[in-house]
Amino acid sequence: MPRAFLLLASLLVAFGCSGAFAAQSAAPTPSPPLGQTSSSAYSFTEAMIPMRDGVRLQTVILAPLGAHEALPILMRRTPYGVPDKAFEAVPADLKALAADGYIFVIQNIRGRFKSEGTFSISEDFTVTAGQGTVETRDAWDTVEWLVKNVPNNNSRVGIFGVSYDGYTAGATLLGPHPALKAVSEQASPADEWMNDDDHHFGALRLSYAFEYAVLEEADKTANTHFFFDKWDTYEWYLSAGTLSSLNDRYLHGKIQDWNELTEHPDYDDFWKKQAWYKSIPQASVPSLNVAGFWDQEDPWGPWQIFHQANASDPKHVALMAAGPWAHGSWRRSVSSLGPLQLGQDTSLAYRKNIEAPFFAYWLHDKGDKPQWVAMVFETGSNEWKSYATWPPVAAKPTSLYLQADGTLTFTAPSASERSPPRAFVSDPANPVPYRPRPISPTYPGGDWRNWESADQRFVDHRPDVLSYVSAPLSEGLVIAGPVAAELFASTSGTDCDFVVKLIDVSPENDQEPPWNEQTGPAPGQFSTNSNGYELPIAMEVRRGRYLDSFEHPHALTPNKPRRWDIPLRDRDHAFLKGHRVMVQIQSTWFPVIDRNPQTFVPNIATASAAAYVAATQKIYTSADMPSRLILPVLSNAR
Repeated sequence: MPRAFLLLASLLVAFGCSGAFAAQSAAPTPSPPLGQTSSSAYSFTEAMIPMRDGVRLQTVILAPLGAHEALPILMRRTPYGVPDKAFEAVPADLKALAADGYIFVIQNIRGRFKSEGTFSISEDFTVTAGQGTVETRDAWDTVEWLVKNVPNNNSRVGIFGVSYDGYTAGATLLGPHPALKAVSEQASPADEWMNDDDHHFGALRLSYAFEYAVLEEADKTANTHFFFDKWDTYEWYLSAGTLSSLNDRYLHGKIQDWNELTEHPDYDDFWKKQAWYKSIPQASVPSLNVAGFWDQEDPWGPWQIFHQANASDPKHVALMAAGPWAHGSWRRSVSSLGPLQLGQDTSLAYRKNIEAPFFAYWLHDKGDKPQWVAMVFETGSNEWKSYATWPPVAAKPTSLYLQADGTLTFTAPSASERSPPRAFVSDPANPVPYRPRPISPTYPGGDWRNWESADQRFVDHRPDVLSYVSAPLSEGLVIAGPVAAELFASTSGTDCDFVVKLIDVSPENDQEPPWNEQTGPAPGQFSTNSNGYELPIAMEVRRGRYLDSFEHPHALTPNKPRRWDIPLRDRDHAFLKGHRVMVQIQSTWFPVIDRNPQTFVPNIATASAAAYVAATQKIYTSADMPSRLILPVLSNAR
């Protein structure tokens, strides 16, 4: 999605694409007669569908052969390419949908591959008053053409998609065609500055934003991967130097998206106009948002879209589904988080029990209308939970306090305690890696996908990472709803970042030892064992220059403690009896987040090398400055 790229291979495989493309045609080729023998269960038609401004969009139509009744259309609109032939067998992630019967439509958005027009990521998201975005209008025109020209359709259309395709689905909510009856925006970005692909509260997601900008805008007809001449991209980005050097040495001003990222560091009108979800009117079209709690690209957007629609939903048609997934992994098989087993294929359960029934009800009149507002897989307990409201009314904000001795307790610091703050030195020349090195490129493939659920022991004892740990829990602790951190902290510099991680620590005896005295440990057994595993439940960064205003950054006063409010998004997790709760705090997270110079400058993208200085950070835990996490705790009876 803007900027969230669900691996191209998985997207295209899901629709049977082999990488090449069929020749353009001004009108669709006829489908084979019903019942005609074929190597595929679907006919294949390519059309160039005209938009209201004359631009034509490359569109593929896959209709099931042998259908005996009119079928609804289920479409996906993408910048990543369309199939060049019908799939010979229904892809695994579409089987539950295909069983109900759909005409599948896949379309390249304007300016991508054989679709005409110009592609610009920022312009694609910009809202025009009363008209939505360009994707709102193009989807309307596409639906209008489809219901009039595709044979054997029942005049009902649904749209779904993941990542960028999730955005193109969600944008239809700003102005839906009357035939559009169901929308499932999955892992959709909502605000690229606030907390989706490009930034987290203004902190630039360096490696992702840089590599995605090249991927999408270097070539109209291809997904381009940046070539790294170092095996470890941590080392590559560090040796590349300042942000401005990336353009000077590698991009040379040729990538519009990267130019705009560096020219608009603050939350100005450029970004605000792209926050398309804020224009969603009263919920009218049934919508199913899907979010992954470990989504490394768009963890925030789905919740914001849901909350916006749910705020005015008299028909009760705005729904939310969430689970133990990385970005878009509900379209694959997911039965574990690292070595932690979930007890089922959670993705299959979602597709069979949530997604397929959602579309079947609204497009086929099959089954019952969902009675829940949120259907969530609660990790820890490993159970699906349905909620009539989200957040659950039974969840009560509960403070978990950081203590000066490095512990975590539910007891606030005493006024009689005079413990000094804990301190560490943050050095931009030696930043904390966001995952174990060597760090591979984001694209193509690689091991980027699951980094947010990776064991955090790899940084646990760095001198620039503070850890706070609870005693083993005497009973389970269930949280469901928004999590937040409230730190009292200072820096010796004039700008800095703080990263907060909420972690579930498994007991050291969580599993039987993977060896015995005779055989010893087998290769790989340590990495597949959950003993002592530090599972991140929530992680987030906050940039000091934006504490008072996202629009107008200000320097911090050196060595002056102040409150840092750090939202950690919506969660649903059970910390089990015997587990420990951990909080880690650091000031760098490289290269997923760009290095803060720790010297205030008007624009970090133009900061000189001399501005990057080491700084001493302090975390306060006194009665008058009680650093804490605020957890939405459900009753133990739950």
